[in-house]
Amino acid sequence: MQDAASTDANQSEKTDNQAAAQPRVTIDRQGVRFTVLGTAHVSRSSAEEVERLIATGQFDAVAIELDANRYSAITEPDRWLQLDLFKVLREGKAGMVTANLALGAFQQRLADQLGIEPGQEMRVAIKAAKQAELPLLLIDRDIGITLRRIYRNVPWWQRLTLVGGLLASVLSREEISEEEIEKLKEGDILEATFAEFAESSAALYTPLITERDIYMAARVEQETLESAAVMKHVLIILGAGHLKGFIEHLSKGSDRPTQELIGELEQVPRARRWPKILPWGIVALVLAGFVIGFSRSQELGLQLIGDWIVINGGLAGLGALIALAHPVTILGVIIAAPLTSLNPLIGAGFVAAAIELWLRKPSVGDFSNLRKDVTKATGWWRNRVARTLLVFFLATLGSAAGTYLAGFRIFGRLFGG
Repeated sequence: MQDAASTDANQSEKTDNQAAAQPRVTIDRQGVRFTVLGTAHVSRSSAEEVERLIATGQFDAVAIELDANRYSAITEPDRWLQLDLFKVLREGKAGMVTANLALGAFQQRLADQLGIEPGQEMRVAIKAAKQAELPLLLIDRDIGITLRRIYRNVPWWQRLTLVGGLLASVLSREEISEEEIEKLKEGDILEATFAEFAESSAALYTPLITERDIYMAARVEQETLESAAVMKHVLIILGAGHLKGFIEHLSKGSDRPTQELIGELEQVPRARRWPKILPWGIVALVLAGFVIGFSRSQELGLQLIGDWIVINGGLAGLGALIALAHPVTILGVIIAAPLTSLNPLIGAGFVAAAIELWLRKPSVGDFSNLRKDVTKATGWWRNRVARTLLVFFLATLGSAAGTYLAGFRIFGRLFGG
């Protein structure tokens, strides 16, 4: 009996310590009590505390730091099987799919290294809420909107650094550093990936952290205080890094209509006009160069066209070669790039990816193994789905570089003396 009592006491002490380790704040507004639990996304004790709290039966609903897409990724692990890769390319969503794959690869490597899935407390909350038949509120902003707002919010000259940081974080090594793991204790995968940049960039910090604090508080208000559902006590689960900002906004509320605020934060800022105009300007200059060249001599005009074809097609083909594209794909993009670069509406990368997709159709196994394969750099070349995306990006990069280099070459021949 003494041993049993001692065991119970130890278990009680362990539970108390576990609860104390998870920051928790209670807010009362308009007759609704909100218990906000700050969690560490790579902590097993956070997941256990979430399960314990929901099991108490004192809550009418559970709100979690997820959007519909990330919720689907958790509840539908085989969703990649339904991916229409050609549609993704045609609609210009290759970048978004690749970013999600890269972030997923980072998450899988963490799971393999730590023995716990990042965001395990969210998985536990989904399962426990379902078992308790409680409403589950998804309060975070769509990850695609957040990524686009980040991209549009930073100056154009920082965007390459941003993309490079994302790729370096998820592909550079198989072991995740202790520093990155520490960052994940307060933020999610997205925040950990961009943490180095966010700390020194208000343009990045605002859409990544501040806006999401405001958005999640507004979503909670929309789902509880403004809904017809009767909710007296709501459990809110979010990363500890969002706790301070979220509580501040939920406590005082907004002086603007909630729907208006949410709509504003879901808008993607319009792209500046000059990046769309610039390619057409380059095309005009190249064509003008051809005209000037032929006006001087047929030989010079043919030299300029030859430079354009060799440099543009050659670099696009080199990009496809680095991606280990099919030989026919490489030949096809070499032929297509000099033509597509004169028509910014059609990209060389799209042509290359379409040919590759036609020649090497991904199998069901490629889609099934996609998330696992991309956890290693070699998997991006081995898996046909991932390799098609690589073909798209590297051929696009090669053709873009070829357009500028060939343009300088033409300019040099005409005016270099």
